[in-house]
Amino acid sequence: MGVRIRATGTSRSTDTHSIVEHSGRAARNCLEQAGIRPDQVGVLINTGIFRDSNTVEPAVAAMIQKAAGIGLDYGKNDPRTFSFDLMNGATGVVNAVQVAGAILATGTEHVLIVAGDTHPSLTRSRADAEFPYATAGAALLLEHVEGAEGFGPVHTVTAPGTPAGQAYVDTATMGTVGRSLMTVEREPDFEDRVLAVAAEAGRAALVEAPDARVALIASTPSAHFPKRLADALGLDQNAVRTPDLTDGDPHTAALPLAYARATEDASLDGFTHILFVGAGAGPSAAATLYRLPEEHLA
Repeated sequence: MGVRIRATGTSRSTDTHSIVEHSGRAARNCLEQAGIRPDQVGVLINTGIFRDSNTVEPAVAAMIQKAAGIGLDYGKNDPRTFSFDLMNGATGVVNAVQVAGAILATGTEHVLIVAGDTHPSLTRSRADAEFPYATAGAALLLEHVEGAEGFGPVHTVTAPGTPAGQAYVDTATMGTVGRSLMTVEREPDFEDRVLAVAAEAGRAALVEAPDARVALIASTPSAHFPKRLADALGLDQNAVRTPDLTDGDPHTAALPLAYARATEDASLDGFTHILFVGAGAGPSAAATLYRLPEEHLA
């Protein structure tokens, strides 16, 4: 028994910078790809961190649920969809996969994971030196299956010391424009420290299938980070699959965007597994090995 990805959805258009709208579009696209109704989604988990106008309340997951048109009927016997935010930075999608596995084990039909970030000012979508994250939304629809395919155990690693990177609203200087500002700081050795925990988590996951043909999908704090991680894990550079990084790091959406891109161009054919590694500030990392369906194994 396992949990597999049934469908994906993405949103990267430039007509809006709202992550609520992008995530809602990605969710709708995901359900269309799967051919299921909104009422078949039992739980929606939002893993995005940087949100429209630094929204604190209500939960952004509820706003995305509304934008996606999921669970908007409130009749006595109508099916209900529960949604919540799971905020753990770049590791959030992998953490949500672990939570989704427990939810699906109870009999819930589908769990929808959405991810994505935007600059709180809603005025730009490209990363820059001050805010290194691109605006994009992505979604993964998960379901329970009886076969061997799907996600394995999630392995998490954290390192002691300072967080290596942090983002915050500077209340001492924000004045009346705090809803449109975010301060992001990275220590000089940020990437090296994140790489160390990512490699440790990845090695723990790889032990489960030592003879597997593994593709690597990892966080993208820099464009070359996934290939550095592949070297550290002893994986071939040609096994690395990344999202479109034209606008910079899509942060929480990096893993589902990379998976969607790889499935669209059929570049996973011949692999037996995907190693998903989320890694970022903390420094912290979470990794899981995903066994691909039979059609990819030829």
